[in-house]
Amino acid sequence: MALEMNINVLQTKAIEKEEENMAFRNFLNIQSSDVVDELVFTLNDRISPQINCTDCGNCCKGLMVNITDAEADNLSAHLNQSREDFDKQYIEKGETRMILNAIPCAFLSNNACTVYEYRFAGCKEFPALHLPAFTKRLFTTFMHYDRCPIIYHVVEELKLATGFISASPLTTTLATIQPNMAGI
Repeated sequence: MALEMNINVLQTKAIEKEEENMAFRNFLNIQSSDVVDELVFTLNDRISPQINCTDCGNCCKGLMVNITDAEADNLSAHLNQSREDFDKQYIEKGETRMILNAIPCAFLSNNACTVYEYRFAGCKEFPALHLPAFTKRLFTTFMHYDRCPIIYHVVEELKLATGFISASPLTTTLATIQPNMAGI
């Protein structure tokens, strides 16, 4: 079955599931972080390849990305710009951090990154479902739940895999992912 990719549909579903998602966040906070991480890794490995990020591009249309000096140096060199000119054109500087000064990202074109090989760590990591400590990033995960199809589908499958909700006759059970949830 094809995964839903329509952002308007996902946003509508997210609104309908606000209370459920708050309860799920609370539920995840009392589970074994290691077990939840393994489930998220498995689900991410299964779901991510089914979604072409350039069909959506929402992360680049709405993320505020922190940038290091080294990343700015690297991209400015790639663009053959002085660092000063690069900063003036693309960077907003605060006391302790730098961020891109435009949303959507100035490097997004036709839902694709025009500087993909030189993109920032925050861009490379998103949606961060391959990183450990998923339960420490629940606020951020659910902040993007309605705009990232990968996050949306991983979270919905995670609800099933953890036993938070029961599989209906129309959904596929995830018994092959975690046959014994007694450790959760």
